[in-house]
Amino acid sequence: MPCIRSLLRAFVLPVALMGLAGMNAAWAEGGPVILAQHPGTELDRQARLLVAPDLHDAAMQNERPVLLTGSGRLSDDPPRTALFVQLQSASLCGSAGCSTSVYLPDGRKWIQILDSISGPITITPELHEGMHDLLVDGTDRWIWNGTTYTDTQATAEPAPPR
Repeated sequence: MPCIRSLLRAFVLPVALMGLAGMNAAWAEGGPVILAQHPGTELDRQARLLVAPDLHDAAMQNERPVLLTGSGRLSDDPPRTALFVQLQSASLCGSAGCSTSVYLPDGRKWIQILDSISGPITITPELHEGMHDLLVDGTDRWIWNGTTYTDTQATAEPAPPR
């Protein structure tokens, strides 16, 4: 088995390390949230618990949705890392694409802080109430109001950064 081990060291490990380095940079400076499959991981297990009703509904329609997860640091003081979850299937995705929900850990449970947004998500350097703003689909800014993210397009004028 030395050949397989050498292949893993030569290809898989460097690719994994590049991905982790990119995620750390995105957390520190803001950046895109990368959604991907992570089967068998704790991240995947937690996400499946959070979206269990949607997975059940899809199974009732003979669908097997693809579960994508990602994470990103939304606050530096205290450090708060969010879980981004997206399900992909014919019945769960509409003309605007598939929706993503965002959760923050709170002790032994997760709290949903943003529900059903569609499009690529970027964590920005700007802060509101100590949490980084989120930019959805390049133009739609969501700001933290102290308990959840709110859409600035739904208000007359966004609050100034703090």
